[in-house]
Amino acid sequence: MQLYNNLSAKERAELIEKAGKERLTISFYKYAKIGNTQLFRNHMFLAWDDLDVLGRIYVAHEGINAQLSVPADNFDAFKTHLDTITFLENVRLNIAIEHDNYAFLKLKVKVRDKIVADGLNDNTFDVTDKGVHVEAEKFNELIEDPNTVLVDMRNHYESEIGHFKNAITPDVDTFRESLDLIEEDLREHKEDKKLVMYCTGGIRCEKASAYYKHKGFKQVYQLEGGIINYVRQVEEKGLENKFIGKNFVFDQRRSERISDDVIAQCHQCGEPADMHTNCANEACHLLFIQCDACKEKMENCCSTTCMEINRLPHEEQKALRKGQGNSNDIFKKGRADHLPFKKDLRNIFETIGKKV
Repeated sequence: MQLYNNLSAKERAELIEKAGKERLTISFYKYAKIGNTQLFRNHMFLAWDDLDVLGRIYVAHEGINAQLSVPADNFDAFKTHLDTITFLENVRLNIAIEHDNYAFLKLKVKVRDKIVADGLNDNTFDVTDKGVHVEAEKFNELIEDPNTVLVDMRNHYESEIGHFKNAITPDVDTFRESLDLIEEDLREHKEDKKLVMYCTGGIRCEKASAYYKHKGFKQVYQLEGGIINYVRQVEEKGLENKFIGKNFVFDQRRSERISDDVIAQCHQCGEPADMHTNCANEACHLLFIQCDACKEKMENCCSTTCMEINRLPHEEQKALRKGQGNSNDIFKKGRADHLPFKKDLRNIFETIGKKV
């Protein structure tokens, strides 16, 4: 019984190319009580491996969070399997606007303490007492209300390339940071303002809305299905799109273009750009925004030092990395002193002050 991948990413990519079949990029989540997480994990792996499903899935006692690539021909069978699991029957599936057959190259199902690293002690509040879920049309109405404070619950590198008009975009590295920051700055308006939140697919807002209700906010709303579902509803219903730029995604695509606006800039030269890349130096691998001109000039590296290292023979690079561990810059997502044009996101204190 095979419970783990036995193909490399390169081998899988070759098989996908040879098959020549369309694949769908899908995400979903569900908060539910799972007793034996390892048993559940193994069951999901076996079922999905048979369907040639690839992706990154987190399983915890609190539920499941999945980002997947599914062969279009196997979608019905995939959905049928989900419906055999009681708490996943008719679960909302966020189907990407832009598909890429190589979005995921392995099937990774991991058991974690939580399905989102939120840093919260769930025993201190009722995680089921959530905010009001609103669809795209109602969301558009709410964010035009002068009594609304619209907050992006994603991290700085996500909102830097795209966000809703007039949204507060906290300059944070983690979801947990934004929770305290927003509560502190809106502490005087817990009863008189409508707190409207959004994220990529809805999962972060699910926990955040319960947290803010616990903290005393009286009018809490969240965008149902996040940005992904919003864009699909806008297209299907002919609604006005109020999202500008690109939606950051956590797979090989890195983003989906939602509007033609380019609101970010190359971190190296300052020219308009919104394409994230990882530094080619394996010892760095920093995620940053790089335009085509700098990509060619810097050989897909974030600095001249990394470029020089990346030119060394492979064995010499390995020797340099030995015992060094990974650079902290990898996890800082575009925060590095040598990137002169990292965009400063709007100051949350100033923005909230203007809105309230």
